[in-house]
Amino acid sequence: MPWSTAFDDPVRVGHKRKLLTLQEAADYVMRLPEDAQHQAHWQTAIETLINAAETGGGWVMFARIAMLRALNADSRRE
Repeated sequence: MPWSTAFDDPVRVGHKRKLLTLQEAADYVMRLPEDAQHQAHWQTAIETLINAAETGGGWVMFARIAMLRALNADSRRE
């Protein structure tokens, strides 16, 4: 599956921004500070995004869930 594969439902980031594709989600993670990228929840998100791009199928759903969990983990820390 290509990185342009869309999530079934967008991943909301804040009130206005949405991540629509695997590529947008990967770009979002890559723009995080490096120390944040190395946190376990973001590492899980990165791994599932890669698996989704390489394999497709259910991995796209898992990647969306991993992104939501990582975003939620960050919001609890603030």
